[in-house]
Amino acid sequence: MGRAGLNRKTALATLTLTLAAEAPDLDVLSSLRGPTFAFAHHRGFTHSFLGVPLDAIVVLGFVYLIWRIRGRKTKDPTLSPRWGLLFLYAFLAGLSHILLDFTNNYGVRPFWPFSEKWYSWDIVFIFEPIIFGFLLLGLIVPSLFALIDKEIGARRRGPRGRVAATLALSGVVLLWGLRDYEHRRAVSALEARDYNGADPIRASAYPKWIDPFHWYGVVETPAFFALMPVDSLSPEVDPENQQEIRYKPEETPVTLAAKKSYAGRVFLDWAKYPITETETAPPPREGYIVLFQDLRFAGISIAGRRPSRRALTRAVLIDKNLQVVGDVYETRKGPEVVPEPD
Repeated sequence: MGRAGLNRKTALATLTLTLAAEAPDLDVLSSLRGPTFAFAHHRGFTHSFLGVPLDAIVVLGFVYLIWRIRGRKTKDPTLSPRWGLLFLYAFLAGLSHILLDFTNNYGVRPFWPFSEKWYSWDIVFIFEPIIFGFLLLGLIVPSLFALIDKEIGARRRGPRGRVAATLALSGVVLLWGLRDYEHRRAVSALEARDYNGADPIRASAYPKWIDPFHWYGVVETPAFFALMPVDSLSPEVDPENQQEIRYKPEETPVTLAAKKSYAGRVFLDWAKYPITETETAPPPREGYIVLFQDLRFAGISIAGRRPSRRALTRAVLIDKNLQVVGDVYETRKGPEVVPEPD
């Protein structure tokens, strides 16, 4: 964004944009209070429309401090900082962070704390290599031309890379358009048929790594969930041969107690297709372990590899008296129980 033209309007634009674009991820500090607390506050206030202006103020204060420490010097002495404009840039960069997180299948809560509802576009994977490649080339290509200019003794005025940066951003937008079109076709294909004689209540298609034409489909019916691949080019769904059926488990006192726990409430607020599994706790503990899983991540693969059973899940230990003991996490030494935060 800076190289596309914003760095020509004021000094310190690139620094401000870079820091402000990353500032929402300061919520990683919530992990100091434990993994479940971090899960509850991930993509929370710092990723909201109310939080972005505060992110921008923090970033601008830090940039101003650096500028003063450096003796009010900038890379281009003829271009002075315009602090009002830099605040606008910081705000814009924060919004770009929310937009990027919205495009993937994890989602954001932009109206937090007024609403805990999650929103996701579901058109790209959490890490999209094609977008990363576009942006990386937008940074590297101008540097290569700068080396060529240096060799031949050519001189250019002003910051470099405007064309490459603009093309990179345009490539990202075009990819979003393609992904959105294919995503709509995939969802329509899932909604257009029945599954084992049952009509779908709702259907979703989630992106796979790199491939924009093949999706991971999740369909909910009254009694079960159906998971299957979807080809949006056809569009084609083949549930008879490729679907996986996950029946909805019956509610028990154990699962109800787990859902009332802090981890359970946090997970159910975020999950779109939640399902639980209950197993007996291994010795020396007595009770049950309830595993919460969101089926939108159950079948997604990266480079052909499926995630582990406990990827993006939460597990709660319930004792025989239906009291919450704590959250269960897999470690190298085996399951570890962490008390829930107060």
